[in-house]
Order: sequence, then structure tokens, then C-alpha cells
Amino acid sequence: MRRLTAITAALSLLTGVLLVQGLPRLPPPVWLLLLLPVIALLAWRWPRWRWLACLLLGVAWATWRGGLAMEARLPRALEGVDLVVVGTIADLPQANTDASRFTLHVEQATLDGTPVALHGLLTVSWYDDAPALKPCSRWQLLLRLKRPRGLIDPGAADSERSALERGIVAAGYVRDDPDNAELSGKRWCVNAIRDAVARGIAARVSDHHDATLLQAFTVGDTRGLQQADWAVARANGVSHLIAISGFHVGVAAVFGVWLAWLLHALWPPLGLRLPRPQSQAAAALLVATVYSALAGFGLPTVRTLLMIAVVTLARCSRRGSSGAQSLSLAMIAILLVDPLAVLAAGFWLSFIGVGFLMLCLQSRGRGLRAFLHELTAGQLVMTVALLPLTMWFFGQASLVGALSNLIAVPLVSFVIVPCALSGMLMLGLCPPLAAPVLWLAARFAHAQWWLLEHMATWPGAHWYLPTVHPLALLLAVLGALWLFMPRGVPLRWLGLLLFLPMLRPPLPTPLEGGFRVWVLDVGQGLSVLVRTQDHVLVYDAGARYPSGFDLGEAAVLPALHALGVSHLDMLMISHGDNDHAGGAQAVAEAFPQAARYAGEPARMRIPMQPCVAGQAWRWDDVRFRVLNPAAGSADRDNDSSCVLLVEGRFGRMLLSGDISSAVEPSVAAALGAGPPTVLLVPHHGSKTSSSAAFIAAVHPSVTIVSAGWRNRFGHPKPDVLARYAAAGVAVFNTAEQGAVELDFPADAPPRRAQGWRMQRPRYWRE
Repeated sequence: MRRLTAITAALSLLTGVLLVQGLPRLPPPVWLLLLLPVIALLAWRWPRWRWLACLLLGVAWATWRGGLAMEARLPRALEGVDLVVVGTIADLPQANTDASRFTLHVEQATLDGTPVALHGLLTVSWYDDAPALKPCSRWQLLLRLKRPRGLIDPGAADSERSALERGIVAAGYVRDDPDNAELSGKRWCVNAIRDAVARGIAARVSDHHDATLLQAFTVGDTRGLQQADWAVARANGVSHLIAISGFHVGVAAVFGVWLAWLLHALWPPLGLRLPRPQSQAAAALLVATVYSALAGFGLPTVRTLLMIAVVTLARCSRRGSSGAQSLSLAMIAILLVDPLAVLAAGFWLSFIGVGFLMLCLQSRGRGLRAFLHELTAGQLVMTVALLPLTMWFFGQASLVGALSNLIAVPLVSFVIVPCALSGMLMLGLCPPLAAPVLWLAARFAHAQWWLLEHMATWPGAHWYLPTVHPLALLLAVLGALWLFMPRGVPLRWLGLLLFLPMLRPPLPTPLEGGFRVWVLDVGQGLSVLVRTQDHVLVYDAGARYPSGFDLGEAAVLPALHALGVSHLDMLMISHGDNDHAGGAQAVAEAFPQAARYAGEPARMRIPMQPCVAGQAWRWDDVRFRVLNPAAGSADRDNDSSCVLLVEGRFGRMLLSGDISSAVEPSVAAALGAGPPTVLLVPHHGSKTSSSAAFIAAVHPSVTIVSAGWRNRFGHPKPDVLARYAAAGVAVFNTAEQGAVELDFPADAPPRRAQGWRMQRPRYWRE
């Protein structure tokens, strides 16, 4: 009981770090000073309580590091201000058609010649004739920045959490300035080598897509992969294989062992000075370190590298080390270096995946038969064991993933990656020999990708579940553990029952005559979900940007999946502006059976029927009426918006699109008397809308504005907010609240739930 094992220490430290990540606010630093003597006393005087000392150490360490990361963010007073920043490009710059994007490591920043406190990493976009950017180059740039702030919606990724974990302190863009210039400085770095290798592969592989895959396999360069490629990878559950994964690092370590063995075979006297087991361990660590550096030291590679380092240290010191001890020491090392790593999905997928393999797979000896058994059983274990975590972090999984990985893992790890690495070595040692080796690797990569593209179309390749509750996640993980217990354990099949709360969660739906509405947080745009007892309508779908970022795919579809929507009845796009219609195609492709209506069908990229005032239908005793545009109307753009009234028994919602005050009187006249009305503020709160007469005619009980945080239009305008305030109407903004949920019960007035940003407060959220 006096001896603290590495496993206990790792789990205790991890628990302490996790407790901090659930806090809405970090405790003041004085609490850390009070914790330190308690930790020291527990560790010194009461050995049985050393696990508690580790837990409290995790709390203190994560609190301190989290506080430092939040303090490093751009001061609020400097948001929207032009700063002169000197820094070094810290990644592989990505040049797109609309802009070049890169991460800048700040060396210094000034405002009107006065230094300001800004240090860390910035994500920067350079529009308007950006020059060719090289890794490791130093630049002086005029930047306009803002603190990291993301969209908070059901099922959407938490970009603010990701920014904290990656050390991003601000995001912004380059302003036009004659003093923007590249500076002299150090040009050599690992990223420059990665870029040179990527360019060497591109020059020798004729097929662009094959070259892109090899660049990802060799140096973790995924700049050339498109959204469609990642969709294929997700459908097959092989995203971890596209960029360099921990398994690839293990293959590189084996390559190092072979090199040491070959060296001893060629020069036997070397064994007298350097024992072969120790030299093989050191060579494995050296090659794995170099390969991890070329991969950019991603979390999966670092985890594997730390495990190899533990084994190497044990081998060189002639001490034994079990797999569980190595995994635990690797976890301790990562948590001590960066406790915020627990915010990344890769941390959990890596450690839990390896842990399940160690616990559930029993060795069957050596030989081909044993290898094939471990390979197939390993893929089954990984697929089932990581299913709960995959659903928790990404909201989707692949039912064909086990078969896809069974094919892809050995092909990538034992054929494609060794060929690609050999070609990479030839680029430096003998460039003429690199071309045939890379050609061979490209052929294998091409054949594999062809197969994955076909498997991505199979039923079950895209499998979605509603939002996973933490308790359901815990039960599913325990179910997977019980399911793969060793032979002899009775009733292992009962582990499947523990998956049921995750697979079949209770989904509250409105009663007949009632409905629910979600005004999604899509930045400076609009998307609204309306759900009755058995029907769902999407009104607008957010924007799609030239960079390829599509809010229909990034916000609307994840929200539908998280809310348990498997069938969409209607997609209505108010008008053709990008901030309303850009994401429509993604939604239509995901739900091709949905009816489609638009205020400006001629401006849409997909076929849609026109919506016209007077159209009406009834779903589950909830009435839907289109109030605008009038039949034969010559209006274009904003005033041709579809205005939709959704009316239940005790409340109604008016979805007003971007109409201006010119058509507000006709909409108010068509509205008529009825139960309490919730109004979607027209045109994001523009000064051309929301006239005092319209507000008085509608007499809303609550209003919702869909606008972007610090948007360049200044929506909602202060005079518009003043008009609503004068009428005694509360206004709630998605930029401040996140997604806004409204309930229109069949037997009570409308109710507004707390905004999603407030429902799930975390210390890293703005």
C-alpha cells in the first residue's frame, strides 16, 4: 500500500486534470498556493494517500496552465485594432484560391510604436495577392485580430476549446500596408524540411491526388486533401491513417531496430563495445524521433514516441517494463508537459485504444496464424471500444470501419509507408532513385483509395447518433470492456446491453399542436430548425465561404444529427444571399427527399420551387403560412425573402428573412391576430428593417437576432435595439447566446431556454 504504481499515479493525475476542464471559471491563483503544502504533506507523511496527492497535483497543474493559456489570449481592448506584428511562420502555409492561411509565432507586437503584451500563436489569413509564403520565414505584418471565438451549436465542434489546446491566442487577417515585408532571420527548421520533401514528392508523382496521399503519409502534409477526401476517410474510419499516426511511428522504430541489427551483422566487433539489445533500442528511439519531427510532433506520434522512450530507457538500464507501465508513464509525461492535451480527441482515442488492445488481446504465440488473429481481433476491438468516444467527439461513426481498417492498416503500415519512407530517403541520398520508389508507393496508395471510395458508399458508412450523454458514454465504455474480457468470464454478451443508452437515447418530441425551434449560431448568417411531432423544417442554411468552409456541413447537419433528426421534410431558403443560401447544397445532398422552396430559386445552385405568399400546410396540428413574397412580385434580393409563420396552439414564430421596412407593412397585415409571437429580427438587425410600426404591429413577446460576433456590418444596429427596448421587447443575440432554443408547447405560452453558450459554460469560452 506504500508503493504508488505508475498506473495509479497516471489515473490520479488524469482525474485531477479532468476535474479542472469541467469548471465554468478557473479558481484564483491563491488556491494553488494553498494546495501546494497539502500535496507535499500527503506525499511525504501519508504514503497511502499519495494517489490523492497526484490528483491534487493534476488539479493545481491544469489550473495554472489553463490560467496562463487564457491570459495569453489577445487583450480585449486590442480586438479590431491594427497591430504591427513580427513573427515566424510556424507551420506549412496553405495557399487557397481566396487566401493564404498560416500560423504565426509572435516575436513582438506594437500599437502605434508602443509594445503590447502579445505572445503565442496566431492563425492568420492573407487575402488580396498574398505572396508565396515559406515555412520558418520571418515577417513584419499589419494585422487586425480578435480573440478565439467559435460557434456554439448542438453537435458542432468547439473551436474555442481547440484553440486553447493548440495554443492559439488570436485569429485575424493581414491588412494592406506598404511595410508588410519578409525579414531576414533563421531559415532552417523542421517544417522547411517537411515542405522540401512534400515538393520533392509532388515533382516525381504525376497524379496530384496520389502525391497528396504520399505527402500525408511521409511528412503529415495534408494541405492538398479536400473535404471530399476527409469524408471518404471518415466513412471508412481511417482518418488516423491519412496523416502520420502512432502506428507509423512504431513501424519507423522497427526500421531503426533493423538498421542496428544490420550494422551489428556487418561489423560483429561492435557488440563488444555496444551491446546489441541496447543499440537496437537506441536506434529505434532515434529513428522514431526523427520521423515524429517530420510529422510535426502530433499527439498520436508523441504518445508512441514517449512509450518507445520508456522502453528504451528500461532496456538501456537493463530493467523490465510492462506495456501498461509504459503507457502510464507516457500519459504522465504528456500530462506534465501539456495538461491541456486532454482537450483533444486524439489524446483519448490514442490512450484508450492502446489500453483496450493491451487488456483485451491475448498473445497466441508467433507465426502467420497468430499475426492474422491479432490483426483481425485488434480491428474488432478498436472499432467497438472506440465507438463511444468516436460518437462523443465527432457525432458519427462508420459501421464498415472494421473491414476498412483490416485492409488499410497492413497495406498502409507495411507497404505504402515503408515505400514512401524509402523514397523520402532517396530524395536526400540519391534523387534519381526516388522516382521509381515513389511511383510504386503511389500505385499502392491509388489502389487503396479507389477501394475506400467505393466502401464509403456502402450502407452504414455514415452512421449518426443523437448527442451522447456522459452517463451513456461511461456505460458504453464499460460495456466494451466487459464484452472483450478474457475467455472464461461469464455472460460477456451482456456488455452489449450497456450500449443501449447510447444507441437508443430518449428523444423528447413536441406534442401535437406544439413545436420547437432552434435558431442556430452560424455567425453572420441565418439557419433555423423547426420541429413538430413528426416533421422537421430547415429555414436557411448559413453561408459557404470561398475557402470551402460550409456552415451547412459544419453547423446545420451536425445540429440535425445531434438532435436525432433522421428525416427532413422541407428545406426553405429565404433568398439567394450567401449568408442564407450558401449551405443549402450540403443540406440538400444529405436529405435529398426533402421538399425545397426558395424566395429566389433562380439564384440557387440547386433546383428549388418558388415560395409565394398564400402557400400553407399543416403538420401535426401546427399551421405553416408563407406571408411573402407576393405572387408576381418584382422584388429582388432581400425583399423577396420567404417570410414563414409557424403557428401552434399557444404560440407562433415569425421567420422574417432579410425583409426591409418597405415590405414590413404587408407582412404585418398578413400576420393577423393570434397567440404570443416570437420574432426573428429581420435582416440581422439592420437599420433598414424593424421599423417602429412593424414592431408595434407584430407586438412580439421575445425577439431573436442571428448575427456574427464583431461582424463588420455592426449588426444589430444600436438604433434598432433601442426601438425594441422602447417597445419593452427583450432581444437575444446568437453572437452572445450561441444557438437559441425555443419551446412552443401545445398547452402553454412560448418558453426560451438558456442559450447554448450559457448552458454549457467552460472556462475557455468567451
